[in-house]
This record gives sequence, C-alpha cells and structure tokens, in this order.
Amino acid sequence: MSQASARHLLVDTEEQCLALKAEIEAGKDFAEVAKEHSNCPSNAQGGDLGSFGPGQMVPEFDKVVFSAPLNTVQGPVQTQFGYHLLEVTERS
Repeated sequence: MSQASARHLLVDTEEQCLALKAEIEAGKDFAEVAKEHSNCPSNAQGGDLGSFGPGQMVPEFDKVVFSAPLNTVQGPVQTQFGYHLLEVTERS
C-alpha cells in the first residue's frame, strides 16, 4: 500500500493561502510559516503530518498528496477545514 509523508498549513481564506505561498516561494521556510500562521495543531511541528496512506486524509488532500511532485509547495487546496498549502516530502 502506498504511503506518503507531507507537511501542510491551514488558513481560513484563499487570499491568505496565496500570500503565504508567495512568501515560501520567495525563500521563507515552510515550517516557520506553518508555525506562525497555520490553524492546525500540526503547526507545533512546522506542519509535519508524518506518514499516512490513501484514505487517511480528506479526498481533496489525498488527491494532491498521492500525485504531486515531491518537495514542491501545492495549493491552495480547499477542504471542509479551510485552505491548505501542502508539500509532499516522501512517497513510496
């Protein structure tokens, strides 16, 4: 069964998500941005979600995690929780 490791940050608006993505793409550290801005409890670990398999996250999240290139910031991805930026760090 496939496994992936990823980190993410969660915010309330698409605008905020896009602004944070621009900061990360300009060189700001993803983990620091997640610690400062993410609404998810994973913010304490810089957004690190650890390892998980298909179906363990919401479908919108799974779709990106199991198809996106590694180590590239993806998003905004909208779910019932808000807007996410995510980065797949490993997949097997």
